[in-house]
Amino acid sequence: MQYSYMPGFGNDFETESLPGALPQGQNSPQKCNYGLYAEQLSGSPFTAPRGTNERSWLYRMRPSVRHTRRFASQKLDGWKTAPHMVDHGLPLGQYRWDPVPLPNEKTGFLAGMHTVTTAGDALTQVGMATHVYAFNEDMVDDYFFNADGELLIAPQHGGVRFKTEMGVMEVVPGEICVLPRGMIFKVELMEPDSGGARGYVCENYGAKFTLPDRGPIGANCLANPRDFKTPAAWYEDKETPCRLHVKWCGTFHVTEIGHSPLDVVAWHGNYAPYKYDLATFSPVGAILFDHPDPSIFTVLTAPSGEEGTANIDFVIFPPRWMVAEHTFRPPWYHRNIMSEFMGLIKGQYDAKEEGFVPGGMSLHNMMLPHGPDLMGFEKASGGELKPVKLDDTMAFMFETRYPQQVTEYAATLETLQDNYVECWDGLERKFDGTPGIK
Repeated sequence: MQYSYMPGFGNDFETESLPGALPQGQNSPQKCNYGLYAEQLSGSPFTAPRGTNERSWLYRMRPSVRHTRRFASQKLDGWKTAPHMVDHGLPLGQYRWDPVPLPNEKTGFLAGMHTVTTAGDALTQVGMATHVYAFNEDMVDDYFFNADGELLIAPQHGGVRFKTEMGVMEVVPGEICVLPRGMIFKVELMEPDSGGARGYVCENYGAKFTLPDRGPIGANCLANPRDFKTPAAWYEDKETPCRLHVKWCGTFHVTEIGHSPLDVVAWHGNYAPYKYDLATFSPVGAILFDHPDPSIFTVLTAPSGEEGTANIDFVIFPPRWMVAEHTFRPPWYHRNIMSEFMGLIKGQYDAKEEGFVPGGMSLHNMMLPHGPDLMGFEKASGGELKPVKLDDTMAFMFETRYPQQVTEYAATLETLQDNYVECWDGLERKFDGTPGIK
């Protein structure tokens, strides 16, 4: 069973996998049932306002101090952390990549993670990083937690099972999940014979993702709180050699333990992993003329210290009706103070009908112009403006106020499209000084 979850709204949930494992009336009794230990996991300062205070009480077989002993340094060369600026020789520009291939050799989730861009500074808890993962092997006796930020994960090919301290989530393409900072988990393939899994990751160093304010939209539409789901309590009782991997301030560490750290039998609180089906997003749009700002498609936002300027916005472009009259319907040409990393989960993106394929990605950094390619412009400018359903599509954007620095991995990736900027060739001058629409 799963429960509705309102990210950042302070809801409290309780779940137990054994009857009576969850104390009633207090958080830390002198002795817990089943010989469990009480432990609090905090995702906010203790004195944060009630509406933003996030913490959960975990009732586990061992306190987590038994999971983090005698660390050794570790190398995960594909995973980079901001600030990360390298002289890779790729000039400034708009970039687009074809899908990253699935691995041929056995590759786990951690080894299959590669950073595409970084922004901000993880040490001061601002900014983000974008990654792609491609793996084909389960984490069996290996576990991981990220102290640098929360992870928003969007599968693109193949379903992924996340076994966490607080329960199990199965996430398929078209869904997302968020793993909070510090949450221990391991990753498995839902379909072991599928050849592997691939997807996108946003590592959020800053304030936690929450639902955006709807403003004049009102109480309904966009992402509705009831559609966010947390897992029910589940535990792994395993007394065999295991390894716990940790990302901390951009460095990686590993410790050997003699048991599974996923030993939480019951929990209650509001600091928890959650998943969301993007098909439940209720879009709003123009029903007469003009094209609204893409902010109307924001699913989750991670606020910065400046009101109305996000550390990260997670925006999607889902199936929807286009009905506006006398309007250029695709996204207009624009330059933006925000930096936009975009991915395509399935189908076709209406502003880029060729070259941007499922599993691909693009980057349009702050103040670099972008917009529809020549084909998209011509089609939108000359087509009959009857109601049209954009169907079988799902694109998304990780948008941040900070410039996104391209990693050497992304700059030298074989799937980088050298000819991407040519998609705007042919957008020639039409002005001739005479009145009338051309």
